[in-house]
Amino acid sequence: MKHSIVCLGEILWDSMPAGLFPGGAPYNVAYHLKKLGENVKIISRTGNDDLGREAIRRAELNGISAEYIQTDSSLPTGFVEVYLDGKGVPQYNIKKPAAWDEIVLSEDVKKILNEADAVVFGTLAQRSETSRNTIQWIKHADCLKVLDLNLRPPDDSEKVIHSSLEIADLVKLNDDELNVLRNQYQLPEELKSAAETLSEMFKLNAVCITCGGDGAFFLNSGEWTECSGNRITVADTVGAGDAFLAVLVSGYLNNTPPEMLLNLANHLGAWVATQNGSTPHYSVDSISGIKNLSLYPEKIID
Repeated sequence: MKHSIVCLGEILWDSMPAGLFPGGAPYNVAYHLKKLGENVKIISRTGNDDLGREAIRRAELNGISAEYIQTDSSLPTGFVEVYLDGKGVPQYNIKKPAAWDEIVLSEDVKKILNEADAVVFGTLAQRSETSRNTIQWIKHADCLKVLDLNLRPPDDSEKVIHSSLEIADLVKLNDDELNVLRNQYQLPEELKSAAETLSEMFKLNAVCITCGGDGAFFLNSGEWTECSGNRITVADTVGAGDAFLAVLVSGYLNNTPPEMLLNLANHLGAWVATQNGSTPHYSVDSISGIKNLSLYPEKIID
């Protein structure tokens, strides 16, 4: 079943050793949701420049509606320098300011958010007041609110983290981000207890924690599910978590059994890590078709 899903936040270009790739977590999630057959839109903002026009062209070529990608007359399209270590793990130099810092809350934006079955949002795009106000407005929308806790110091404000958790129904975070929350909220060290405490504090329906090669963990309405990691040859891990999240959201909306959902999400995330960039080409005829994407047994993501 198709759902109307809105991805709200940054759209940008990742400058990587292998080339220039369209990116930004909301764009990446939208790309993979479209591959999974969902009806997806992205709300963002680009500059009135060649990179902005190319970002819109790429989105449309991939079947993602660009109707709600705004154009800024003065700020440039987002740009990130990505540095990879020997294991393909990235460090980011995120340029600021960028057009996605000024996503405007128009009546059209309110309308499309109100019509959505789910909205995916993150913390990074809330580094500026304008985009933060637009993103925080989703607390008024009657839909599933999915928080991707993408913490990128220095844009990891405790205030933004707190207000975003207050809005969310489902939260996805990685083990490093969980450690940040442990310090902020004195969460237990044990993984399940930490997820349960976080869920109780913010009245969350679900908490999903990804741990790279150590697998993924999902607390959904009090039910705890675990999934082991995959052995792969890593090209880079940029966007692997976004691919994971796309499967998680689609499967959650379609009531996919938690164990199956977690395994499929982990598989697509691992497969993306074997490729260059966050949005490699692939084709699946259903969410279960993800298992047909081949993984090469070499080493574990860590």
